[in-house]
Amino acid sequence: YAPWCPACQQIELTWETFAKESEPLDITVGKVDVSQEPGLSGRFFVTTLPTIYHAKDGVFRRYRGSRTLEDLQGYVSERKWEAVEPVAGWKSPSSIMMHGMAGLFHLSGWIRQIHSYLTGTLGLHVWVSYAVFVLTTLLIGLTLGL
Repeated sequence: YAPWCPACQQIELTWETFAKESEPLDITVGKVDVSQEPGLSGRFFVTTLPTIYHAKDGVFRRYRGSRTLEDLQGYVSERKWEAVEPVAGWKSPSSIMMHGMAGLFHLSGWIRQIHSYLTGTLGLHVWVSYAVFVLTTLLIGLTLGL
């Protein structure tokens, strides 16, 4: 979820109730702010918000059902998750591919922070920041090429 997301705000009360009433279902319910944890959004290949996953014994399934409390509880209590195809091995959050994707998301956050520092703190024009990144990319490419 993300705090600025209207769909996430709409399901928030239902999700919190689901979490409070999760003990009889013998599950743990959590939420992750993708704006604070960009690596996890990359690892789980989050493309829409909110995104809900069911995880059991290292197997991940994406929940695509209704967002009502009854349907969320029924998905677990009636074991409807067993009929859902698990996330493909290469797209699994624990795969090497998704570790790399998480790294790219961390890198993009780091680049955004540097850009904000150059333009906001130092007061440089946006194009100067772009030029710094272009030159850095070229230098890294030349260094790796050698």
